[in-house]
Order: sequence, then structure tokens, then C-alpha cells
Amino acid sequence: MFQPKIPTMPQPTGLLTPPAVIQPTAVAPAPAQQPAFVASAAVAPSRPAVQLTPKTALAFIGGGTAVVLVVGVVLVSMLLAVAVTAVSVAVCAVVMRSVLLGRR
Repeated sequence: MFQPKIPTMPQPTGLLTPPAVIQPTAVAPAPAQQPAFVASAAVAPSRPAVQLTPKTALAFIGGGTAVVLVVGVVLVSMLLAVAVTAVSVAVCAVVMRSVLLGRR
């Protein structure tokens, strides 16, 4: 009664497809190639380095400040929405309680 019952797998019926035969293939090694980067050769940068001027620094600071302010406004508005909802639910609960207790 407390021992598990293991179901038996029924034998397959009908036509069975024979297993596929895999033919081995020869693998030829790739020809030797020269490395793309040689340590002795000096590599020129593909693009110029970014220089941070005072104008771009101010632009980055202004952009970061704007992002922080927008995210802050969104989060505060969501918190305010939750608070208003909680207050309205609490007011409804008090009104319902007073209505139900007032009829007795």
C-alpha cells in the first residue's frame, strides 16, 4: 500500500524506422595563417580618443541631473498615488463600518 507503483512501459506497436547510419568524414586541418596582430607592430587607434571639454562636461552633468530629476518625479508620483489610494480605502472602510454599525 505504501510502496510506489511504477507504471510499466507498453511495447511499441506498428512500423518502426531503423536508426540512421552516420557515415564518418575525414577532417582536414586548416592551413596555417599569420596572426592578425603582431606584437612588434604599432597599431594606430581606429578612432580618436574622446576629449572632455568643459562644454561636454556641463552637458553630461546637465543630462545626468535631468535623468535623476525625471526618475525622482516619477517615483514620488507613484508613491503619492499609492498613498492617496490607501487613504481612500481607509475612508471607505470607516464609512462602511459606521453605516453597518448605525443600522443596528
